[in-house]
Amino acid sequence: MVLLVRRIAQKRFASKSSSEQFMEEVRDNMKKKNFDGVVELCDSPRYWSKAVPQLMLVALENRKRGMAKLRQLLSERFEREILADLEYRTSWIATVVKTAPMLGLLGTVTGMINAFAKIASATQTDPKQLADDISFALFTTAIGLSIAIPLVLAGNMIHVRIGKLQDTVQEDLGEFLDDLQTAEAETGGAVS
Repeated sequence: MVLLVRRIAQKRFASKSSSEQFMEEVRDNMKKKNFDGVVELCDSPRYWSKAVPQLMLVALENRKRGMAKLRQLLSERFEREILADLEYRTSWIATVVKTAPMLGLLGTVTGMINAFAKIASATQTDPKQLADDISFALFTTAIGLSIAIPLVLAGNMIHVRIGKLQDTVQEDLGEFLDDLQTAEAETGGAVS
């Protein structure tokens, strides 16, 4: 869980202000038609793990394709390389959330089977023995739920963070592509 939260944090900017600062640097270079400056900025070590700068590099490498194709390419790349990786990493959370209550239920059924078997086989049943089996049954249910409930909450938190990542990537890339289209139009480039 911690590794997944850290992975999402790697893909995003630490704050809105750091994102705005990066975008301002990009915008300044784009106004000067300094595409190499944008490439150099995006390809610097501090931005290697960030989604937006890496997608900007893809956009700049493929800027002659046309705006519609470029938007499609960036969307596919984002889904395939970033979102798919995060979804793959979150799949185990869903597996545990679904499996833990089932294992708890299995323990419950086992405990109840043992309790009823003692009732059926004995002419006189000790309530303490029945209580032990019923206690085991309820304990396994509680364990299964105590595993699943926090993971449901954590899974929802992760999905919110992934959603925020998507929103910021779309917003920042949209601004960048508008700037790219303007810069290319002014230089007579192919992006339209």
